[in-house]
Amino acid sequence: MEGERQVAVPDLGYWKSQIKCQAACPVNTDARGYVRAIAAGRPELAYLIARGPNPLASICGRVCGAPCESECRRGDFDKPIAIRALKRFVCERFGPESRSQGGKGLIEFLKEAAARNAPRECQGREDVLELLQSTMRGDVEPVSGKSVGIIGSGPAGLAAAHDLAILGAKVTIYEIEPVLAGMLAVGIPEYRLPRDLVRAEVEAITALGVEAVTGCEVGKDIDFTELRRRHDAVVIAVGAKKSRQLPIPGADAVGVFGGVEFLRDVSLGRPVDLGSRVVVIGGGNVAYDVGRTVVRQTSLDTARSALRELGVAEVTLCSLESLEEMPADDAEIIEGDEEGIVRRNSIGPVEILSDGNGRASGVVFRKCVRVYDEERRFDPVFDDSIRETIECDTVLIAVGQAVDLGFLDAARDGVEITDRGLISCDPERGTTSAADVFVAGDLAYGPKLLIHAVASGKQVAREVYRSFTGREIQARDVELHLGLDDYGRELGYETQRRISLDTAKADERIRAQDAPVEFGFGEEQACREAGRCLDCGVNTIFDGQRCILCGGCVDVCPSLCLRIVSADRLPTTGDVSDAVSRQLDGLERSAASAIIKDETICIRCALCAERCPTGAITMERFTFKEELLCQAV
Repeated sequence: MEGERQVAVPDLGYWKSQIKCQAACPVNTDARGYVRAIAAGRPELAYLIARGPNPLASICGRVCGAPCESECRRGDFDKPIAIRALKRFVCERFGPESRSQGGKGLIEFLKEAAARNAPRECQGREDVLELLQSTMRGDVEPVSGKSVGIIGSGPAGLAAAHDLAILGAKVTIYEIEPVLAGMLAVGIPEYRLPRDLVRAEVEAITALGVEAVTGCEVGKDIDFTELRRRHDAVVIAVGAKKSRQLPIPGADAVGVFGGVEFLRDVSLGRPVDLGSRVVVIGGGNVAYDVGRTVVRQTSLDTARSALRELGVAEVTLCSLESLEEMPADDAEIIEGDEEGIVRRNSIGPVEILSDGNGRASGVVFRKCVRVYDEERRFDPVFDDSIRETIECDTVLIAVGQAVDLGFLDAARDGVEITDRGLISCDPERGTTSAADVFVAGDLAYGPKLLIHAVASGKQVAREVYRSFTGREIQARDVELHLGLDDYGRELGYETQRRISLDTAKADERIRAQDAPVEFGFGEEQACREAGRCLDCGVNTIFDGQRCILCGGCVDVCPSLCLRIVSADRLPTTGDVSDAVSRQLDGLERSAASAIIKDETICIRCALCAERCPTGAITMERFTFKEELLCQAV
């Protein structure tokens, strides 16, 4: 320790961790790579990087939870790079939704694009081209004569199908809905995720030879036992697509629906009788999807909805949480307010009232004074003395989702079920107590982000491959550090503010379910936003043999990330101590100095390298490739 700072000696893991956006992505997408490619005017390369590890890149460009943005180093200074919006920018130009043939031939295009844009900088083990190349090299031998059935075509099922098909398996997807993509197609509102885009993305996967059986409910249209007989392995990726119900009186009244089921009906064009007053219970993104979809229904008086006059059709969203605590994204809350949703915070439902015909007529709420305890565990506390009734015709409940495993019988199928009614599994590998049964996505680890489901599906594909071949797909790291003699940055990049996507006016976007809310970046906007990226693959490298301890680098650093300290203030044990001892070669620590760099605040401006009179500081780009190979297990 140096003061209160943790001091480390850089190694491969260290350099990888510096690219925080890539390290945060569950499929290891080199977000910095495609952002910098956009800034350099190379959008095709940017798409190649974005699509490489992610078979649902175009969908993620619209609706990903973007953990990369949460970890973006630029966010420590002002606001993170708009990574998701930049992914959308390149996908709209080169993704399957941009192509006249849709998803057909996309893999061939990726191969051609790779030849035009070689070499890549940070290519991880999940990259589709590395998977293809490794099978052609023979490092990963394709499976032969093996069949896999996948239950569910959501993000986990599609990702598993994509990689298994590339690995040589014959894949069949069984989907209960009449269309592929699961909740991506019937659960996410069309104003957020265009259906043509979803179809094109799915087509790129089915073009690999993946077969699909839609409108097929396992347990009804086909037994689980029969599925196992047909296929050498079965992947269960059904997702959490059933709404949780509220354990309160009146929850079974006519006009009370699950929010997820409502979204499905709207997406499939099924008529929904909502009446004129709707109460949505919940405070997350799904609750807002439900409420904003209701606003767009033609049964509402959309011409007057912006005014929301008393007595006119009204949508009231009721949440246990305060405004500050609501789990929904800020954009959802703001846009919901703009669209006329009446938001009521800090109230919890007690009872759903019914009229003489058994139809919901109102919801009784009580004041919620606390949602979480001191350790941030869900533990709501209510004040029963403060109650109110909100009148309504329909109640839509969006307080969480559950999985439906009605097709499974633990004793019959030999699949162990937990006390919570879920399949007992290794969440990282997707393996279960039955050697031929695997799970992926929500079923493996509970509801997470879309990109986590994609990562789970890809990992399960490798586990299925392992079960077929007795060999495990692993990776060998090849790293390079390339000197940048002509390194430079965009003028004023450090002061450029984040550019937000333009949005339609509220009265325009609520006219139809498919009316877009956000508009993508234009080329100039994309390049300017991408230019804000700090390019965390570039590092300042110090040559202690050439340093004269003049302190010029410390003086010129605009973010104060450099310090010169006495070597006796560095750790006396561990890797740092060993490295110091090697450098000192017998000298006393008190007689030497060291330069410490705080990576968390470095903006990669290169002023230190420019200022150094001896050339002891250079700017170098870290690159790596994780080459796939197989080892017997």
